[in-house]
Amino acid sequence: MPVYEYQCDSCGQTFEVIQKFVDEPLTVHEGGCGGPVHRLLSAPALQFKGSGWYVTDYAKGRSSASSTPGTKETPKTDTPAKPSTDTK
Repeated sequence: MPVYEYQCDSCGQTFEVIQKFVDEPLTVHEGGCGGPVHRLLSAPALQFKGSGWYVTDYAKGRSSASSTPGTKETPKTDTPAKPSTDTK
C-alpha cells in the first residue's frame, strides 16, 4: 500500500498516512487540530529486487571502466608509430 503525505492548512503539520489506492483522500487533520488538509506530491520510493536488474546480473558479464577494490590497474601506454621506411 502506498504512503501519502498530507499537510494541514491550519497548523502546517506534515504527516504520512498509509492508504489503499481506492481510498478517498483525507480532508480533515484527524488526530491533530481538525483543520483542512491537502495531499502533497512526493517522489515514490522504488527498490528493485530479483534477477534481471543491471546491478545484479547485467554487470557481471561486462568489464567496467572503474577498477574493483583489491585489483591493481596497469596504466596503458601508447606506443609511438614507427616511421615509414617505404621509399618510392
